[in-house]
Amino acid sequence: MDFTRLLDEYNLDALFVSNPHNVRYLSGFVEGKDARIVITRNGPTLITDGRYLVEAAQQRFPYRILLNRAETNKLLAEFFWGRVGIEAEHLSVAALEGFQQDFPNLEFVSTRGIFEKLRRKKSPEEIALIRRAAELADQGFRHILPFIKPGVREIEVALELEYFLRKNGSEGLAFSTTVASGERSAMPHGGASNRTIQAGELVTLDFGCVVGGYCSDMTRTVAVGQVSGELRSIYQAVLEAQTLALEAVAPGKTGRELDTLARDHLTRLGYGAHFTHGLGHGVGLFIHEAPSLSQASEDILEASNVVTIEPGVYIPNLGGCRIEDLVLVTEQGHEVLSHSPKHLIEL
Repeated sequence: MDFTRLLDEYNLDALFVSNPHNVRYLSGFVEGKDARIVITRNGPTLITDGRYLVEAAQQRFPYRILLNRAETNKLLAEFFWGRVGIEAEHLSVAALEGFQQDFPNLEFVSTRGIFEKLRRKKSPEEIALIRRAAELADQGFRHILPFIKPGVREIEVALELEYFLRKNGSEGLAFSTTVASGERSAMPHGGASNRTIQAGELVTLDFGCVVGGYCSDMTRTVAVGQVSGELRSIYQAVLEAQTLALEAVAPGKTGRELDTLARDHLTRLGYGAHFTHGLGHGVGLFIHEAPSLSQASEDILEASNVVTIEPGVYIPNLGGCRIEDLVLVTEQGHEVLSHSPKHLIEL
C-alpha cells in the first residue's frame, strides 16, 4: 500500500488508525483491539504494549512498545504533526478530547471509511480464508442436526455447535450464536436461551466461524417433526425470496436492487411487513461490513465482494424463518460459498 499517496489523497500529515479490524487488515497483528497504527510520510508504525512483544515482532510493520498506557500521547508526539486524521467512526470522544488537550496546535480531521472501502474487495488470500470458514460452518450444520430434538434446550444446541466449530479449527465465534425455537424464532437475533425445544416448531440457527481472522455467516431454519401449514408457507416464501435475490447477485447490482427483489416477493405473498431488516451485508474481518444490501443502500457490488443474502419473516407469537447464504461476487456473477441444504429439513 502506498501510504504517502493515501495521506496526499486525504490532505493529511499523519493518520491514527484505532479500529482493531483495520489494524489487523493493515499489519496482520491479531490482537488489533490492543494496538494502534500511526501512519506518517515515513510509513506506518504499530503501537502496542508489553503483553504483545512477541506478536508485534511477527507483524509486518515497525513497532513501538508502551510500558504504560498513560504514556500513549507522549509517544504519539513523535508522529503527530500538522493535520492528523482520526477514524471518526471508532475513536471515542474522550480520546479525541485528550488529543486536543495534549496537542493544541494540531488539527484533528475526522475520516470515515478509508480502509473499510479497501476491505470491501477481497484478495485471493482473503477469499480462501472465508471459503474455509464457510466450509467449517457447513460441517457444523451437519454435525448439529441430530442434537436438535424435543426436550433439548436451545443453549445446549448452541454450546454443542460452538464446541464442534472450535474443536475443528474456528478461532472463535464470528458473533453470538442464535438458536431460536418456537415463538422465539420470530426474534431475528434471538440468541440461545434456556427454552426447551418442542415438536412441531421451527428452529432457526444463525452462526459463524472465524478462520485466519475472517468470518463466515450462515442461517438455516429446520422443523422439529411436522409443523403447521402456516409455518410451511412462511418457509417456502422465504426460500423463494432468497433464491430470487441470490440468482441476481452480480457486479453492478446495487444493494437496494437486490433487497427489493426479495422484499417485493414477500410483500406479494403478504409477508412484507414481517421482513424487518435488510437483505444482507458484507463479510470479512468483521461480520458486518460494506457493502450493505438494504433499501437504504446505494452500494454497488463489485467482483471479489463477499456478501450475505438473508431474507426472513418474523411473526410475533407464532415464529419465524430466515435462510442465509454467504456469496462471493465474481466477474461472471456469483459463487455461493454456503452449501448446506435449504429445503425444509424435518427432524
